[in-house]
Amino acid sequence: MDSTKKMSSKKRKRFEKYVQKKIKKEERTVLLEKLSKSSFSSELMKSSKSLGRGKDTRKERLRRAFYENRFGMAQSDPGAPLFVSNDGDDDEPIKKKKKTKKSEKLEFLKKNPLQNYEDDSFDSSDSQYDVDKETVNNDILNSVIEKQALSGTSSCGKEQSFKEWAIEQLGIGLKSSNEQVTPNFVIQDGLDITVDSCVENDDALKYEKKAFYVPVKRSQEIQLTRMKLPICDDEQAIMEAISENSVVVICGETGSGKTTQLPQFLYEAGFGNPESDNPGIIGITQPRRVAAMSMSKRVAQELSLDDKRVSYQIRYDATVSSNTVIKFMTDGVLLRELSGDFLLSKYSAIIIDEAHERSLNTDILIGVISRVLRLRKELSEEDKSKIKPLKIIIMSATLRISDFTQNRRLFDIPPPVINVNARQYPVSIHFNKRTPRTDYVTEAFKKICKIHTRLPRGGILVFMTGQNEISILCKKLRNKFPYISSDRTHRNRTVIKEEPPIDEPNEYIHKGYSDRNVDHEIEELAMGENDQDYLDHHDDFDTNSEDSITEFENDVLDNEYAGPLYVLPLYSLLSTRAQMRVFEPPPEGARLCVVATNIAETSLTIPGVTYVVDSGKVKERRYNASSGVQSYVIDWISKASADQRAGRAGRTGPGHCYRLYSSAVFNDQFQQFTVPEIHRTPIEGVILQMKAMNIDTVSNFPFPTPPDRDQLKKAEKLLRYIGALDENNQITSLGRAIATFPLAPRFSKMLIIGQQHECLPYVIAIVSALSVGDPFIKDYHLDGTDSDDGGDEDYLVNNVQTKELNEIQKEIIFKKERRKLMRKKFFDVQKKHSGLDPTSDILKFLNVVGAYEYSGGNEKFCEDNFVRTKAMQEIHKLRGQITKIVQANCQGVDVCVDPKMKPPSAIQLEALRQIIAAGFIDQVAMRKDLVDGMTKTFSSTRGIAYSTMWTNEDVFIHPSSVLYHGKPPDFVVYQELQRTNKVWMKGITIIKPEWLSKLGKSLCVFSKPKELPTPKLKRNDDEMTAYVTPCFGPKSWELPLIKVKGTKVGGRWVYEKF
Repeated sequence: MDSTKKMSSKKRKRFEKYVQKKIKKEERTVLLEKLSKSSFSSELMKSSKSLGRGKDTRKERLRRAFYENRFGMAQSDPGAPLFVSNDGDDDEPIKKKKKTKKSEKLEFLKKNPLQNYEDDSFDSSDSQYDVDKETVNNDILNSVIEKQALSGTSSCGKEQSFKEWAIEQLGIGLKSSNEQVTPNFVIQDGLDITVDSCVENDDALKYEKKAFYVPVKRSQEIQLTRMKLPICDDEQAIMEAISENSVVVICGETGSGKTTQLPQFLYEAGFGNPESDNPGIIGITQPRRVAAMSMSKRVAQELSLDDKRVSYQIRYDATVSSNTVIKFMTDGVLLRELSGDFLLSKYSAIIIDEAHERSLNTDILIGVISRVLRLRKELSEEDKSKIKPLKIIIMSATLRISDFTQNRRLFDIPPPVINVNARQYPVSIHFNKRTPRTDYVTEAFKKICKIHTRLPRGGILVFMTGQNEISILCKKLRNKFPYISSDRTHRNRTVIKEEPPIDEPNEYIHKGYSDRNVDHEIEELAMGENDQDYLDHHDDFDTNSEDSITEFENDVLDNEYAGPLYVLPLYSLLSTRAQMRVFEPPPEGARLCVVATNIAETSLTIPGVTYVVDSGKVKERRYNASSGVQSYVIDWISKASADQRAGRAGRTGPGHCYRLYSSAVFNDQFQQFTVPEIHRTPIEGVILQMKAMNIDTVSNFPFPTPPDRDQLKKAEKLLRYIGALDENNQITSLGRAIATFPLAPRFSKMLIIGQQHECLPYVIAIVSALSVGDPFIKDYHLDGTDSDDGGDEDYLVNNVQTKELNEIQKEIIFKKERRKLMRKKFFDVQKKHSGLDPTSDILKFLNVVGAYEYSGGNEKFCEDNFVRTKAMQEIHKLRGQITKIVQANCQGVDVCVDPKMKPPSAIQLEALRQIIAAGFIDQVAMRKDLVDGMTKTFSSTRGIAYSTMWTNEDVFIHPSSVLYHGKPPDFVVYQELQRTNKVWMKGITIIKPEWLSKLGKSLCVFSKPKELPTPKLKRNDDEMTAYVTPCFGPKSWELPLIKVKGTKVGGRWVYEKF
């Protein structure tokens, strides 16, 4: 009574409502139980089809006698032999009732009593879920009542009822109410995803739970902001579902608050507190590093905790400590932790965010955790004091949930799905009348100009495909609407041209890197940046067009002045500091315009956006498993992605989305959902990690979307070629060593065999550069643009009133000459870095990494040598990380990060080329004329075709290679094949053919030894020299002969191993 007196009036009102609801349930249960006892079984009723028949069959008579005996009635037909004598034993029924589905359902309910289906918890949060839970599933309830009737027991007679307890302890009676509650149903893809419609499984804890609450002090401003988030209205429903189920799927659009608020719900409920039932850490995975960092800072601010309690862990960086309660991380980090701790024993709850993106790591993570979940549950049932059950929350921004909820290989019982309505203002969708054929960048530029000059204030978010297009569009917009000082007049203004974002300063380049608290992840950093021409679909007329600014179809007038436009790019290769600028308010008097890739589609919410310009395009990497060719294709996005992009305009108020394509193209050529990444990328690294976790049969792994069988076979073949798997596809000791590194398997093998001739420091630098990606700026990015887009001319036209015609001509000539000098310097730098070894593109990376470290790792070096500062910093960090791993796992190896590393010697250079060949042993190309048996002489590699091991298509040396202007070599290894107008080899290294028979024995077939004719005087009857012919690869390329020695043993020749 004392505790209830201390309640606020609002809380007490909710509590009384909860108690009254429980009393109603109890009385309804008693009433239905009484009705079931007085009901008459339909089994004793006759069917109308028996009318007109003389008498019943023997089977019908026996059935009727059996049911009369079962219900305690006198037998109407004494002649029916229900019981027979069996040698003096007791009477037994002559037939056994067949188990029906109804009885099976009763047996299931015996194991899962009604308590598991009722709501026995109470939370102070107000929620619509209270109304929803009043809807009772009649089938389940009737089945339970029937079970109680058959067993002759009643739960009400054994102990004091809830109603009596409530009246006695609290003085609360049942209030009369004539209100009828209408349940809310949510149907998606033919599946009822209402929380109450999902059968709750028996994963609820069977031991008594103790109430636990962690008070949080928040500022008034933060509290008001939180209460506006839609997910806060569903807090009670979410926490009850998490409490009663091991797996919960939360479906809510971006902006509903699920990423920031759900960890706080768990924290307040005691998760992460050592004194609660769930003492482990709350882990949240993100597909991108920038999201993990920004979300951890936001949650720490709202909970009034420091970064040691709410931490993040990404590649190269971490704030994790022993006091961490909430941990944001990329999904690759958690995958690495699974390798060392398969039970994830330090976690009590795992939140997998952005599951709708279907990234490779996320799919693998969900599959592995579905097995961890079962194991944790079994161990918890054996000894609850040692380990607790694990809670899994899968969050998706779209309703593509059938891969998780209907996949019985993942979860035996479909998890409940909670649909959270987004805080979405109305967004008007405007389609173009016609779809641009090719130049949608210019179309986007025109649309932005119209929005900026004709429509009210509000930020603009533009979606492009990659850095190339973003650079073009940003330059055009900056020239068209330059950001000017507020004290300048319109007539005589001075243009302040904003420079592209500068990479973050190298403030920790000299600090010793420590990965004591940093785990490792596998993350794809660089995407392809080669634009290709393509043809868009064209519609002559769109009858459903809703374009509201068709009256402005003419180009924006050059003499029309609008306010300044604060243009910012946003893509993955930008530095963290440059990416964070989009969250800052724009300068006073300027309109914000963010030109972004799909990174702004779901991972980030940019404040103040009112207008969205959607190109409808995305650049995706596609991988052909059979040929090994990958291509970066610009294609239409999915309908789900288009909806996500449009939703960005409705976060802070009513918005508009202008789609640069027609509604006909949208309806006919857009897929419903994006293709999962597991079907678009190589998976050998993931396969090896799974093998290292003792998941031997990968084909039986519960993938949300299983990969293609050919893709699995290709990955296992590669792992066999590099020695990570044996002939039975079991992991070898070398494979386990390879799996310890957070790198691609071929790069890890290069590290393991890189100790010869003291080459390990150089191999670490090479592998770091290969993992991060090409650090050099592309030649078409030298002056901030990729083509002559007319941006400079637009700038001059805008300032025509202040300059003479001859000055304009001089400026144009000056800029052209400047561009020529810049390109000349660029190619001189490329030639300088290729001077270390002009036979390898990869060794060029080694040279620039060594020079960067030797110069002190400053930003001026990057500017002078045309390399990306962010890439060089990541190479430096990864180099230190790999060095730490080698020191920890390779005893007796003395290696360190030497900033004054000397260039390799000639012997070391040849050894490095052999190490590179061993890592890329399955990616060998031979000059095509040699394959055809013809030997020709060429002066240049231009247009010279090569043949690869796995495809019949001709491939060529890429123009950016150091080998492009020299004589074509016979054999090369390549890092990747990329398709544009041709199939190009990139990352090329010249190799000697005799290396292949030693480095790639698993790919070689050797002929029988053949003895060469020798003079009789030199012939030895006990020893001889023979030669074998190795044939390499599936096309059986003949390699140089191998000399072997034979010894005669017992009349047979035995040859040494070769």
